[in-house]
Amino acid sequence: MADKNFYELLGVDKKASTEDITKAYRKLVRKFHPDVSKEKDADTRMSEINAAYETLRDETKRTEYDQMLANPFGQGGAGFGQYGQSPNEFAGNGGFGFDPGQFSRFGGQGFDFSDLFGQFSGGNGRQHSRRDPNQPWPGEDQHARLSIDIAASYQGEERLLSLVVPVRSANGQLIEEAKQLKVKIPKGIRAGQQIRLSGQGMPGHNGGKAGDLFLEIQFTEQAGIQVNDRDVTQTIAVMPWELVLGGPLMVNTPAGRLEVSIPANSSPGKTLRLKGKGIPAKEAGDLYLVLTVDLPALKSEADKEAWQTLADHFKSRANH
Repeated sequence: MADKNFYELLGVDKKASTEDITKAYRKLVRKFHPDVSKEKDADTRMSEINAAYETLRDETKRTEYDQMLANPFGQGGAGFGQYGQSPNEFAGNGGFGFDPGQFSRFGGQGFDFSDLFGQFSGGNGRQHSRRDPNQPWPGEDQHARLSIDIAASYQGEERLLSLVVPVRSANGQLIEEAKQLKVKIPKGIRAGQQIRLSGQGMPGHNGGKAGDLFLEIQFTEQAGIQVNDRDVTQTIAVMPWELVLGGPLMVNTPAGRLEVSIPANSSPGKTLRLKGKGIPAKEAGDLYLVLTVDLPALKSEADKEAWQTLADHFKSRANH
């Protein structure tokens, strides 16, 4: 299998959707996972399958990989760019770059899987090709994505996650079991960081320790809001006279309802910086408010007369 590209490893077309890729991956896991497979090279195949899936399910990685396939002798072609010299390097941590010192560890504390993006996938890269079947060995770590509102990062919260996880039955076979986990989302967590749930990954064998579950955080898209690391940019619509006259204005933001001061004679696109009102941290990010114009629609003759009066005034001033 080593000479096959990632699409061939999963048995999918290059135009396959993410859903098709996931279905193909799950089918292969049921066949080649070392805990259930009788294939002699199950470990090697599973590592290659994990690497392929972790790449193709991620839009950015897939785009870069497609570019590499189209130009194998270009920059990064020999080893798939920044991701290393062999596809097996993906299997170690799912490509998320987990730093144990950077993230909080929560074991059985609480959470809600309705927002979970993707299912159990990937492995921790442990090699068991020479393992003794009569000895205990640890279960593999698992990786998934969790989408949260930005408000959860500002305030922190707990969720209850309902999911189906693999467990080992009394006779040692892997089965699926419904489970609920409480998970604490720490205040100040950023997109790309992970929450580690100890012992919630694949079960071990012969009494071996279960692997861990890593949840990679991503923010749901919210109209008018963009996040860049700890900084947050929000577009707010103000009335024309508020731009021109300036003054205090109450605004609803991810940091709460805040009073901001608009300078007189502001123009659309002007940006107000609220220092320290970005995502909370020891060194909190900033909140940037980008001003746009909210033009009130004409709903009555009085509205039309008001706008006409305004137009006549500035036409008269321009003629002088």
